Amino acid sequence: MNWLPRAQSLASEVVRPESRWHAAVATVPRHQFVPRWWEADGDGWLLRDGWSDPDAWLDEAYTDKTLVTRVGPCHADIATVEDGGIVSDGTPTSSSTLPSLVVRMYRHAVIADDNQVLVTTGTGYGTALACARLGSEHVTSIDIDEHLVKTARDRLALIDEAPRVEVCDITGPLPGEYDRIVATVSVRSVPVSWLKALRPGGRFVTTIAGTGLILTADKTADGGAVGRIEWDRAGFMSTRHGDDYEHPADDVWKGAKEGDGEATGTSRYPLLYPPDAWDVMSMLALQLPGIDYRRAQDGETRTVWLLHPDGSWARATATGFLGSPTVHQGGPRRLWDEFERIRHRLNREGALPVYGAKARVDPDGTLTLSRGKWSATVN
Repeated sequence: MNWLPRAQSLASEVVRPESRWHAAVATVPRHQFVPRWWEADGDGWLLRDGWSDPDAWLDEAYTDKTLVTRVGPCHADIATVEDGGIVSDGTPTSSSTLPSLVVRMYRHAVIADDNQVLVTTGTGYGTALACARLGSEHVTSIDIDEHLVKTARDRLALIDEAPRVEVCDITGPLPGEYDRIVATVSVRSVPVSWLKALRPGGRFVTTIAGTGLILTADKTADGGAVGRIEWDRAGFMSTRHGDDYEHPADDVWKGAKEGDGEATGTSRYPLLYPPDAWDVMSMLALQLPGIDYRRAQDGETRTVWLLHPDGSWARATATGFLGSPTVHQGGPRRLWDEFERIRHRLNREGALPVYGAKARVDPDGTLTLSRGKWSATVN
């Protein structure tokens, strides 16, 4: 299978040739780490098998895109092809992140040649890139999923890489001390275990759950860390502690789908689905952790829902792109009003303060973001 020219082409697309990550992307066989994957198919997921169509396999593996490898508890590696290999519903719970984003996260970490680095496992592709760049002896890779760890370890061995690969919850105690921690999963607050595992002056890179914010911070002498929100954006799956994510907003959905709620009004702004505007979504998620979004379209009529585990919900419906949405809200908080306050600020100031914000992490993991007069505490 002639995969090497495709890997070289991918490297030329996502990394400058003088970068020390270029050779890693150009020589690591990504397809070996993703022999099967899930492809979105309407409201479900269709199982794709690389060996059944090698050309399509290489096309997918060496395109700069994320490939979903686990939906709910269903691993693509071991899923059956009964009923056409379709999972009717479910949330992605593991993937092979698009290569350009893996490299960006590593570059934000400012990794030196002699650093000991902790990374997250997933399929093992990102681990393989780190090994190709640093050598296996400098890399530890962890994941909460035993199947992923075993499979990644085996696939790394096939390309003669032998990093330390362990089953471990990244939010708990870590198996060593490190100069860099790079998490391609998102967290709400910074795990105290990261601060303990980082060596003096060490750096971690992660994303804040529910946002598009990349946080980089360097350990300080008091056991905390200081850093910033990068002028860059990324979204990763959140850490999980079981086979699947909990969906606390599902109970709220029952009333939000068509209910009138306690408040009805008209929005002053065109209808916006928050994940389509990362800065707006990030501000909202910082204020309302755990908020969930859904949308639907019927002809020219579009509907957006905001759902929160505390029972709050909002539903906004508009026909066309210029009409004012009708908004229904229920529960203890008015989610659409919170959303609109953020849009007011964006309209008034021309930008939101989240990107480029300073970050301070206390030794207990409490994160404080600030920029100008704005600040937010995340814990």
